Amino acid sequence: MLYPSIDSLLTKIDSKYTLVTVAAKRAREMQEQQAECRVSRPVSHKYVGKALEEIHGRMLDYKPTEDNFQK
Repeated sequence: MLYPSIDSLLTKIDSKYTLVTVAAKRAREMQEQQAECRVSRPVSHKYVGKALEEIHGRMLDYKPTEDNFQK
């Protein structure tokens, strides 16, 4: 089973599309910059899984700004 579940992640970030974007950007950051995972003992060994665990633990968040909306 997927950990964390999509349902629990959607309580943290309101859209599946935003969830994918935030997780992908964080995973790329961890991969390219060899950044450490903010979760002390991640379940996943892959970057995207670790990013999703960070979102689930509220260590990674997304706040929409006016720049993110098209005019």
